[in-house]
Amino acid sequence: MQKRTQSANEVARSVNVSVAWGVVSGVSIIAFPIMLLVGFATHPNILSMSMVLDLKIWTSEWRTNDLFHIGHLIVMFAVPFIIFAAIALASLLRGRGAWHGFVGAILSVFGAFLLAVDKGALTFVLTAFKDMPDQDFDAITPALAAIFNREGWLWITWGYIALPIGFIILTIGLLREAVIRRLQGVCIIVGLLLLINPDIEIISSAGALLMCAGFVPIGWAFLLGRMTPSTAPLKG
Repeated sequence: MQKRTQSANEVARSVNVSVAWGVVSGVSIIAFPIMLLVGFATHPNILSMSMVLDLKIWTSEWRTNDLFHIGHLIVMFAVPFIIFAAIALASLLRGRGAWHGFVGAILSVFGAFLLAVDKGALTFVLTAFKDMPDQDFDAITPALAAIFNREGWLWITWGYIALPIGFIILTIGLLREAVIRRLQGVCIIVGLLLLINPDIEIISSAGALLMCAGFVPIGWAFLLGRMTPSTAPLKG
């Protein structure tokens, strides 16, 4: 009787852990592309197709503009969800796509870390200057130019490009094992490719929207318990 009770308790704990895993994974996979979309869409001059190459234009976008910083803050807070999502998706790959899961998860987590560093530098640091009087603000122009040009070791933040590359590799693995449908995979991959652009927010927003179309159904399947590392792959 005692062994049966112990076994029942172990099963109950396993079920609770499985449910918690599904909830965390589902919420993360749904939340992070939506948060990226909101972050990109709140950018000033959202309809512009031009790269910002001028320091004065750049400073005019974020000076006295709280929405700019809130958008970057949302993107930075998406990082924990991105990490959980990458791990959850990698856990589904145990066959032909196992190496895609391993490599994709490593690149995604590394890129997410550098994304947090990048957005932290472009949010918390710049907010210290955004309400300065004009005379004082003009005096720190050389320092702002150094940030704008990513001088010193700031070039390392370009490593966040590993994030979309990692998720593309993960998605290829999911397609190889037929875990997701082909249309979902196409939406995700095209959306991620659109993120690899020279900071043109309308293109990034379109990419995030496509990512939502591909990732949200996966996250919903996790929440419903229909997708776990032990589930059979989907057909199609």
